[in-house]
Amino acid sequence: MTIYHFVGIKGSGMSALAQVLHDMNYEVQGSDIEKHFFTQVALEQSGIKILPFQKENIQPGMTIIAGNAFPDTHEEIEEATRQGLPVIRYHRFLGDFLQNFTSVAVTGAHGKTSTTGLLAHVMGGARPTSFLIGDGTGKGEEDAHYFVFEACEYRRHFLSYLPDYAIMTNIDFDHPDYFANIEDVFSAFQELALQVKKGIIACGDDEQLQKIQAKVPVLFYGFDEENDFQARNVVKSTEGTTFDVFVRNNFFDSFSLPTFGDHNVLNALAVIALCHYEGIKADIVKSHLMSFQGVKRRFTEKKVGNQILIDDYAHHPTEIRATIDAIRQKYPDRNVVAVFQPHTFTRTQTFLQDFADSLNLADKVFLCEIFGSARENHGKLTITDLQAKVPDSVVITEDDTSLLKDFADSVIVFMGAGDIQKFQEAYEKQL
Repeated sequence: MTIYHFVGIKGSGMSALAQVLHDMNYEVQGSDIEKHFFTQVALEQSGIKILPFQKENIQPGMTIIAGNAFPDTHEEIEEATRQGLPVIRYHRFLGDFLQNFTSVAVTGAHGKTSTTGLLAHVMGGARPTSFLIGDGTGKGEEDAHYFVFEACEYRRHFLSYLPDYAIMTNIDFDHPDYFANIEDVFSAFQELALQVKKGIIACGDDEQLQKIQAKVPVLFYGFDEENDFQARNVVKSTEGTTFDVFVRNNFFDSFSLPTFGDHNVLNALAVIALCHYEGIKADIVKSHLMSFQGVKRRFTEKKVGNQILIDDYAHHPTEIRATIDAIRQKYPDRNVVAVFQPHTFTRTQTFLQDFADSLNLADKVFLCEIFGSARENHGKLTITDLQAKVPDSVVITEDDTSLLKDFADSVIVFMGAGDIQKFQEAYEKQL
């Protein structure tokens, strides 16, 4: 039996794929640097062997799955090539693997991870479903019918896939280190649309997605009248959100979510539309929408003393707005204190004013140094450039988060895609 050896097994996509294969009774191991990553916890719980990088890890009979971060000159990849073993890059392996299932790619600038998690949970209530999520979680079912996976537009990676279905949540300008502009991002999604084999579920409220052309049916969802699947009569409370779904202007059913904010209604609508298309009963969809526990680092909350602390991956102005909107719905009587760590210099520079505008929706803002990427040139930009655009904002360090104690009865939301968690951990220790 083939042993799959993952070069860079702690990467979020890689660790998720390793878990999927392991669950489906394949033999899996991998290697990586010694530093601890949150993705390795699930691998260790599954008993998947993680080795330090060294060419001796490569043995005859293995198939090598290589992470994108590692060049062909990496010692393990070179050794595998010398031995004549198959070396397959992550995206190509996943693209081939998908062909064994009814596959659903979930893509978009925002909402991918939450929607993938929700879809896998709901579809899993109807038929065995394997899934792979960008937060490093993956689960394989031996007799899986569906395979639900998060597909990222960055560097056009998602063009490795030929899925049966694609959910497209939105098209927004992000990853300015790679994409030139919104037209460039659109062209990537348009190319993916032509590779989809059965149908596309797209958010019709998104003006870019309205222009998508495809060889397969495109079903639109959203709040606007023109959508095939429309949410009406949305009722928001501190307990969650309830709404009616109309399919081509005919009442279909009412659904409830234990989550907050318009973006979660849209994510749920995408799931409802795909399940409807696949003939999954509305009762199954209803009960599983209500029992969904969420995904890592998306509105993850805990109560500490008289404060609510929330950890969220929001790292783009659109996402910051959505997160603050959701907090206002759930905690209308509390002040919102934002602690934000920008992720990459290029993104911070490109959206400087947009970041300021979205952060100003909070009652108080604290900023952390920019989390840079090894790929980029820092230029002269610093966190003080953003601070200048956010009145009364304060820059804090990991060593001193004590100012947050002054905000009794507030919701403190830690946002970012870098290592913002360490600021929350430091603050909790101080408490």
